[in-house]
Amino acid sequence: MERTQPVGEAVEQMKPRSGYVVLHKVTEDTWRLVGEADRRPGLPARRARAQAIIDVVGHNPEAGETYAAVPRSEWRVGLDW
Repeated sequence: MERTQPVGEAVEQMKPRSGYVVLHKVTEDTWRLVGEADRRPGLPARRARAQAIIDVVGHNPEAGETYAAVPRSEWRVGLDW
């Protein structure tokens, strides 16, 4: 017997994952791509960005470290230019 997947599950799997691209500020004018993280459901935007940085870096940023979490969708749009 073939197992069928509920329509809702199939649609959920087809959606692009929302998430963030995490950058680390190396110098005043230089940023380095560190990695990507999926967005954690249920978190407000600001907290989700902070969590993405922690997920990629593996710890809370230390004093003097600067990171940015850019929405993955915006990163892709920026690459179109």
